[in-house]
Amino acid sequence: MKARITKDFVKRVKPKAKAFEVRDTETPGFILRVQPSGVTAYIAEYGRGKRITVGQTSVLRLDEAREKAREYLASAVLGADPMKERRKAKAFTYESFVRDRYAAWITSHQKSPGETLRRLALFYPCLGSKKLSEIDGWSIERFRSARLKAGVKPITVNHDLDVLRAALTRAMDWGLIDVHPMRKVKRSKVDSEGKVRYLTPEESGRLREALDAREDKRRKQRTSFNQWRQVRGFQVFPEHGTFTDHLMPMVLLALNTGMRRGELFNLRWTDVNLAARLLTIAGATAKSGQSRHLPLNDEALETLTLWRKQNPGGDLVFPADNGGRMDNINSSWRRLMKDAKIENFRFHDLRHDFASRLAMKGVDLNSIRELLGHSTIAMTLRYSHLMPGKLAEVVAKLGG
Repeated sequence: MKARITKDFVKRVKPKAKAFEVRDTETPGFILRVQPSGVTAYIAEYGRGKRITVGQTSVLRLDEAREKAREYLASAVLGADPMKERRKAKAFTYESFVRDRYAAWITSHQKSPGETLRRLALFYPCLGSKKLSEIDGWSIERFRSARLKAGVKPITVNHDLDVLRAALTRAMDWGLIDVHPMRKVKRSKVDSEGKVRYLTPEESGRLREALDAREDKRRKQRTSFNQWRQVRGFQVFPEHGTFTDHLMPMVLLALNTGMRRGELFNLRWTDVNLAARLLTIAGATAKSGQSRHLPLNDEALETLTLWRKQNPGGDLVFPADNGGRMDNINSSWRRLMKDAKIENFRFHDLRHDFASRLAMKGVDLNSIRELLGHSTIAMTLRYSHLMPGKLAEVVAKLGG
């Protein structure tokens, strides 16, 4: 029979004693097959006697199935055989899929493919040799249990599973698997607010003292080294400018803007408007993919102004020694934390410190969200408990 296949039609169709098919009048070659058991599936017929199952109606939405069927039909017109391609593709193991197919895709579509590939490699021991079609929820649950038992935080395991889920979704989009093996695998429950690490007033003071002490030490080392070279007739190095290197201006900017480390590494002078006291985080380099504009307070403005005078050339605000993009400051940050006697504080926590100080001064959560570049308010809610007296004010209204 022929009919226009719609959502309502799929819901209303009743099984019969024998299997039957409904050919779509909107998309030639798109078929709904109904089994006596009541199981219904979408099929693409791309030639005489040539068919490929698109997916069951319980798994694929109608619009997804129709689009996928059109892709199969289009590839057949171009000379390909979708069924042969599927058989060939299903020979992929998880590891070969990641290395030979998915890695190239994420390299061209993601800002940090290295981190994604690192997380995907965590699954090699349990999934690496499995065919994509053999991956099941139980194998993934065992991975989760082992990671949690090893002391890995639930939120980290969730990130691992999210990366795997995205990879398998892409495999499904490419027709390499018919059913998503993680459709029933849920994320671990985590405290959405959790603990936010920010600096106490004492730690903040020690951080700034350590930065000053580091600058003073580096200046003295340069002076001493130049004296040694001068005595021996060697060319001396120029004296340091306002800052001895990138660390102090980078830390001060992070404290006053809440910028992520990667955003600082990618920041260009063309994104900085000192006259307008404004800098722009370009969407192409932002985690959210959305541009945002950050006002510069007095300390941030002074820091960038002095740093610009010290580094008049170049495009990147904080370039590496070779002029390219910096990729880490791990060693200098660890030494700084040791000198400041601050424990369990990452560079990323400067961002939490920025947001926490704003919340404690009564800045509304939506303004904090915009400054941090969160796509939703959910991530910003972790700072709500720091807002002075807000909950108390609400509850006090009941006493009137």
